[in-house]
Amino acid sequence: MTVIAIDGPAASGKSSVARQLAERLGCVHVNSGALYRAVTWAVLNAGINPGDETAVAGFVHRLPVTMTASGGGAWIRVDGHDPEPYLRDQQVNAHVSTVSSYPEVRVLLTAILRGMGEGGDLVMEGRDIGSVVFPETPYKLYIDAQEEVRMARRAAQGEADSVRQRDKADSSRGSAPLQVPEGAVVIDNSELSAEETYAAVCAALAARGLAGL
Repeated sequence: MTVIAIDGPAASGKSSVARQLAERLGCVHVNSGALYRAVTWAVLNAGINPGDETAVAGFVHRLPVTMTASGGGAWIRVDGHDPEPYLRDQQVNAHVSTVSSYPEVRVLLTAILRGMGEGGDLVMEGRDIGSVVFPETPYKLYIDAQEEVRMARRAAQGEADSVRQRDKADSSRGSAPLQVPEGAVVIDNSELSAEETYAAVCAALAARGLAGL
């Protein structure tokens, strides 16, 4: 099994790179953030206060959540429902960092993410993939960009959440905080185009011995 771990803050461009790599290498692309968003949507949909850690953890323990590989992607079901249409809702944006910060939630969802590796090669993106989910993989990348660049990208995507607030919440949480994983290649794409970022990623992985690039 080959796992390429791509970490980085919001709007760093890691999703675009991950999708391109997965397609080129014939791997399954997994956006771990979508899983956390799906659970956050379920919490809100159930009327649970996302700020109540005990209530959220108890709910998620009982929540039937699955993630399966199909057609090169990862498909999430929450109690049999497809949460995809709701993952970018404003309320989800506002509360996903809080729900994601709870240790019990992270333990449960980390187990689901690790289980994806049992089905074959992966390109997985997130905020703790190289540091927590698959720390043993030799193929670790950390994609970053200056805050003002990422803010502009977020605005262009029509997203209302604050990059600065997300950065603070993700990097300061006690469980699996956003950080540069040990041994990761850091690529700052503040002044790089999408094509240049992808080329830099491919070069870094090829230098690590990954075939197919």
